[in-house]
Amino acid sequence: MGPVHTPPLTIAYLHPKYWPLWIGQALLWLLVQLPYGWQMRLGKALGRFSMRLQPRRVAIAQRNLQLAMPELDEPARAVLLRQNFESVGCAIFETGMAWFWSDQRMRKFMQVEGEEHLRAALAGGHGILLLSCHFLTLELNARMFGLLQAGVGVYRPNDNPVLEFAQVRGRTRSNKYLLDRRDVKGMIKALRQGEALWYAPDHDYGRHASVFVPFFAVQDSATITGTATLARVKGVRVMPCYTLRLPEHAGYRLVLEAPLANFPTGDDIADATLSNQVIERAIRQAPEQYMWLHRRFKTQPDKQSPSRY
Repeated sequence: MGPVHTPPLTIAYLHPKYWPLWIGQALLWLLVQLPYGWQMRLGKALGRFSMRLQPRRVAIAQRNLQLAMPELDEPARAVLLRQNFESVGCAIFETGMAWFWSDQRMRKFMQVEGEEHLRAALAGGHGILLLSCHFLTLELNARMFGLLQAGVGVYRPNDNPVLEFAQVRGRTRSNKYLLDRRDVKGMIKALRQGEALWYAPDHDYGRHASVFVPFFAVQDSATITGTATLARVKGVRVMPCYTLRLPEHAGYRLVLEAPLANFPTGDDIADATLSNQVIERAIRQAPEQYMWLHRRFKTQPDKQSPSRY
């Protein structure tokens, strides 16, 4: 393992079996040349239509909302579910924006909150662990942060070489390189070198290196302890970082919060609980923009417990 840069484009990528992927990328490039408002309207329509095509994903998102926010009544959750799928549709266009828009156009739709926290950490020569989560705007989050300070991304490599080429090229448009999410040594090295490292510990990654702590209303959510592990690197500042889509087609707000104080504590339960609280607070600002489509609460303390899904 090690730093992942854009792989070289070879003749093998032009094999006919990859043509649909290249055509899809070309179509996405064309679509994101449209006025921004048009893209969002098309994205919402596409998201609503996708609910008919993905009943399994609809069921997962619906169940997640029931588990996470039982205080909402059924009509309120139904509205949130529809808005969430509208955001899924918008995310397709937002991926194209992140991968294909010029820096000038990106900055036009970008607002920054808390840049002073980033500048203070960089001035002190600190490595920065960007504590983030899987908002549907995550591709824009990486691109916009890179316009402030080129950083390092953590990702899951794609087995398809054309898709891998596209995502690495897109995600390094304004950042340095990517690291495989299993490359903990590479992450530690980057932080020791004073890099800003994007890290999202909010998915359910199973029992390995996880503890069971509250997340929303679920009191025993499997949560990886990697945030605290990386935060133990000397001098690292843990800085919440996320991007929210603004209403009325006003663009996006990149949020950089003050670094967490007294973190890590050395107690995995306390540290994972705090990181979940930070992430939950961010999500509650725009719950419709979060990736509720994955089975966040699938792993339970008792292996014999019936599935929540």
